[in-house]
Amino acid sequence: MSVDADFSGLHVASLESRRASEMERLIQRYGGVAHVSPSMREVPIEPNREAIDFAYRVITGEIGIVVFMTGVGFRFLVKAIEKHVDTQRFIDALSDITTICRGPKPVAAMRELGIQPTHRVGEPNTWREILQYIDHEKVQIANQVIGLQEYGISNASLIAGLEARGAIVSPVRVYGWEFPEQTDPLRENIQALADGKRDILLLTSAHQIVNMMRMAEQMGVSKQLRQGLRSTAIISIGPTTTQMLNECDLQADMEPSHPKMGHLVVESARQSASLIAQKRRWRQSDIVIQESKDMAIENVDASQQHPSVDSLFMKACRGEATERTPIWLMRQAGRYMAEYREVRANQSFLELCYNPKLCSEVMCTAVDRLGVDAAIIFSDLLPLLEPLGFDLEFVAGDGPVIHNPIREEADIDRLKRLEDPQSLGFVYETVRQTRKDLPEHLPVIGFSGSPFTLASYAIEGGGSKVYMNTKKLMYASLSSPSGGAWAELMATLTEAVTVYLNHQIAAGAQCVQLFDSWAGCLSPSEYTEFVLPWMDKIISGIAPGVPVINFATGNPELLPLLRGDRRTVVGVDWRISLRKAWDRIGHDKSVQGNLDPAVLLGEPELIRKRAAALLDTVKDLDGHIFNLGHGVLKETPVENAIALVESVKELSAK
Repeated sequence: MSVDADFSGLHVASLESRRASEMERLIQRYGGVAHVSPSMREVPIEPNREAIDFAYRVITGEIGIVVFMTGVGFRFLVKAIEKHVDTQRFIDALSDITTICRGPKPVAAMRELGIQPTHRVGEPNTWREILQYIDHEKVQIANQVIGLQEYGISNASLIAGLEARGAIVSPVRVYGWEFPEQTDPLRENIQALADGKRDILLLTSAHQIVNMMRMAEQMGVSKQLRQGLRSTAIISIGPTTTQMLNECDLQADMEPSHPKMGHLVVESARQSASLIAQKRRWRQSDIVIQESKDMAIENVDASQQHPSVDSLFMKACRGEATERTPIWLMRQAGRYMAEYREVRANQSFLELCYNPKLCSEVMCTAVDRLGVDAAIIFSDLLPLLEPLGFDLEFVAGDGPVIHNPIREEADIDRLKRLEDPQSLGFVYETVRQTRKDLPEHLPVIGFSGSPFTLASYAIEGGGSKVYMNTKKLMYASLSSPSGGAWAELMATLTEAVTVYLNHQIAAGAQCVQLFDSWAGCLSPSEYTEFVLPWMDKIISGIAPGVPVINFATGNPELLPLLRGDRRTVVGVDWRISLRKAWDRIGHDKSVQGNLDPAVLLGEPELIRKRAAALLDTVKDLDGHIFNLGHGVLKETPVENAIALVESVKELSAK
């Protein structure tokens, strides 16, 4: 046994069926206590009228393209029709049309009958690769009827992708995945997973997950199983299995370098100690987040009676119709206002942030002067980093500077968790003071930086144009099964941001906003892989019923990824028309935005004209909160900001 691949006596569960004995031997060989319980058996559907009809449609030319997903599925299809259809005619018909195989197994099955498939999609053989292959090879599927051999459950994503490319999809289900005839071992394993008595779960098939969840439901332990899996390292053999985990709201902790059983077991054994340590750390984080969420929920229940719950802003957050469009401005208390400059003249920026009464004063003054419909607390994104171990300073002319940035794996050792949320008590007091000083009909908005932007500051040490150090650390995580320094930093920030926002809600905030000022440097695939799971965790961890504005700047391609959950409002910057942005996001979401802040440097007539044009593009939709596409520029005449607010109020009145 390789000395670096050792489960060291950990309890390893597997749901393998076909190769159960081999799986058990491998786990034991590498020092694990094996708990292998077969979870499924393939069962043909008899008589399969759907398959018979499918075969006739292929023979008569009605179906012009067929996608085969599995080798065993192809064999089941042929077996299902052989008593009802001329099998040779079916084989000849398949040879004459376009066939697409997902990986080598359906290719081999077709060749057994002398059929040479037209196209073979390579690893990792997920539905995404099928669509990418079709696009790359320019396979003409528009206006074509595509027969899709399914395996087990229907793949809605693949069907939607084919239909989006103009195809007419005709699925055919040729076999099902039933429980094994003897289910006692499976039940015992599921109960042990639910009780937290398994350290590692090895998965070699998406259908193992489906049957695990089905059996857990039959046993009445679905909730307990999900709880138990939070402290269990879940190892997925490849992307298709990982996707099924995601669809079941579970998460893979690792995939092997190759989607083979041997690689799965050896690499799991090699990384088992770090994976288990990480899971236990994240389990602790889940508990901390839940405690803060429970605390915030108590205030949410009380705040339902607050007068601001029926404000224009809150109605728009909920997507309700309003008599006019509500408006507030990001950075609405700032250097463009003389009153703010007078306060700032007597203390540093950080000193002001640490003074709740002054923070409330400058914000309430701005709200009164501008006539806006909501007040965001006066604070900054970065003080949250200080209790996490970062040395923060605001340097005149340079802005914020982190004197001890994280640049490599070893630096993560000095990262701290937010063990004492009250170390940020001055922010919660700012929420309370602002709520106290503000007219009751106006809501208070709390906020935090999003983990990517906070991580970028923590890594770059300040502002950046290329984010070289951030992306270097981000991509280095791919070589570590546990995600390395990037995962640990993002996990720490995710916990801190969630707890921080829940404390603001408990202090009286009616809404919270997440600022991702630097997310625009990411492509959609980078955001999906390295950021989105953490954002989903934050949003799900915030007290329900509280609107969350998710605002990321710089790349309109990210907008569909910002949808969050039901109560999420998507913030839009000025780099895309608001109507086009809303179409991308989906009209079931409320949106905030998105006038270019530079427009406020123009004449009042221009400001009114641009505001009118923006409002006109979305006048048929409910749930619009007017705002700038980013913060008010310090060069903005305050009279122009007032003119914008007045124009929006007048122009949007219904």
